[in-house]
Amino acid sequence: MAIFRKQRLSGLTRWLLTTAIALLVLLLALAIWFSRHQIFQSLLDPGEPYQTYTPPEAADYAAADGWYLRPPVAGEQPAVFFVHGTTFNGGSDWNAPLDDIAAADGVTHVQIPNFAGPFREIGPLFVPRYRQAALYTFMNNREDSVLAREFAARDVLRAFDVFLSDIGDDRPFLIAGVGQGGLHAAYVLIERVAPSDDLRQRLIAAYLLETPVALELFSDRLSSLAPCLAPDSIRCVIAYSSARPEEDSRLRIITERSQTWSPDGRLGLTLGRGLLCVNPILGTRSIDFAPARLHRGGAAAEGIEGDTLPPIQTGQTGAQCVDGVLMTEQPNSPALRRPDRLGETFRIPPFNLFYEDLRLDAARRTGTLVETLANERLYAPPLEAPEEIEDAPVRPIEGRGRGG
Repeated sequence: MAIFRKQRLSGLTRWLLTTAIALLVLLLALAIWFSRHQIFQSLLDPGEPYQTYTPPEAADYAAADGWYLRPPVAGEQPAVFFVHGTTFNGGSDWNAPLDDIAAADGVTHVQIPNFAGPFREIGPLFVPRYRQAALYTFMNNREDSVLAREFAARDVLRAFDVFLSDIGDDRPFLIAGVGQGGLHAAYVLIERVAPSDDLRQRLIAAYLLETPVALELFSDRLSSLAPCLAPDSIRCVIAYSSARPEEDSRLRIITERSQTWSPDGRLGLTLGRGLLCVNPILGTRSIDFAPARLHRGGAAAEGIEGDTLPPIQTGQTGAQCVDGVLMTEQPNSPALRRPDRLGETFRIPPFNLFYEDLRLDAARRTGTLVETLANERLYAPPLEAPEEIEDAPVRPIEGRGRGG
């Protein structure tokens, strides 16, 4: 009887021990699950101060391998300068090496088809390689992260200078960027386009997609440009950052924790700053609600190359600018919904919810600018070469001098 009890207690002990271990494993799994984004972020930290960091080798924009796309230009067709968003996670570098295969694949197979695609019909599409800031740098606002973003912006500025040289002095052009690329495209507007009468005249529009842009810039560094107020406005800026009303974390990131350019030329938090929102369905800076029946269509264009138009899914979402954020509805199509990925809140989605809206918008504004330039050049022909005038001394008229 005593032996039986001992065996029974031993079995109960094993069961309790097994149950306890199972509970601990479950609790650990739950802890990892709920902390997965923090763990993911910590794994991406380069672990070295930016001040002592050696960036990867720079692109040579005079060479073909400095670009994803650098086509020849001919005739008078406008050109497009497109800046891709973040495709490099981080982990070893603050800024992506140009030869990182996964990052390059993200540009060529996802971002160019989805976000440069709507502008392909405008004209030759230029897409520079640049040492993009890692995804990690957008998950926090450490000084190191800010320096990495500003470093990337200077790469894009150098690429834009070569783009201008390639397209010549008369060709109209369009600027577009998405996410981080929109941030750097805004830097190009501030440093090059806004200060130049010639470049402003040739600018069709700037499309800063999923990019917070501070309204105060249009009273300061971008005062010579303006938001696009109407569907046919030209030489203006379109910008929006989208979220659904129930996406509390994304809304906080856009309105409080993101960075946008400041009048002092540095990046600063969006917290407490008004943001530009141009509704891509309406093509205007408006607080009017655009119902889904007006939505011309989104596209999941991953892997689609060349000039092929991807399948367009219409009527997927309504949109309204609310306090500087483009509020959208959950699309009916699963292909136009954000995937469940680590760090997804900070990523550019692998689809373009406003693909067709942007394609038609860009075509309309391009037609308006081309017509406007033709009229301006017709009625304001170039001045003839100035004649040289010899210096002639001023001689006083006799009798009109002092006391005369």
